[in-house]
Amino acid sequence: MIDLGGLEEAAGNAAFVMALRGRGMRDTAILRAMEQVPREPFAPAAHRAQARRDIALPLPCGASMTAPTLVAQMLALLRVEPGHRVLEIGTGSGYATALLAKLGAGAVLSLERYATLAREAAARLTAQSEVHIVQADGLARELPDGGFDRILVHGSVDAIPPHWRAALEPGGRLVTGLSQENQCRIATLATPDAEPELGSPTRLAALVPGLARVL
Repeated sequence: MIDLGGLEEAAGNAAFVMALRGRGMRDTAILRAMEQVPREPFAPAAHRAQARRDIALPLPCGASMTAPTLVAQMLALLRVEPGHRVLEIGTGSGYATALLAKLGAGAVLSLERYATLAREAAARLTAQSEVHIVQADGLARELPDGGFDRILVHGSVDAIPPHWRAALEPGGRLVTGLSQENQCRIATLATPDAEPELGSPTRLAALVPGLARVL
């Protein structure tokens, strides 16, 4: 018997990836990962029908799930390779975390300031042994377990903190939002001691220091 539900899901995933290609994404590894990791399970139930649209979706605690094109752009700049040790700041739903694992990251430490989001994302990713999600402040000067090949930041800062640079291995890369002159742009740090390379304007919320006291 033909699994019509499975065929429909596969067709939907393929259409989702084709839409990303139409918006300029050409990285085949990222497109393959986004086809294999459906966005729906990470979206809140009330917004799950919109999961294949290229829009941000609201999450609990006033957070949001970044639009797929922006996630793909940041992952392309990050250049994750198999075995890389990755620090993610701002777990959110865990969708990008799952993509990092699918791209072959050997270990992903994901920090989330909201306990609710950290707990729910961890529950979604229990099968991913390489993923470790904790409630922590990504802006804290003492990052846990330094020595990362890649750092991905789902938010913007006015300047790249020195302790983020110090947490990168030689030859490491960092991708974040950088807000300057009232405009946020994607910024890539190609090596720990380099100046950030600024990319296209984007919308990323400013990171908030500290742990959330509620939720």
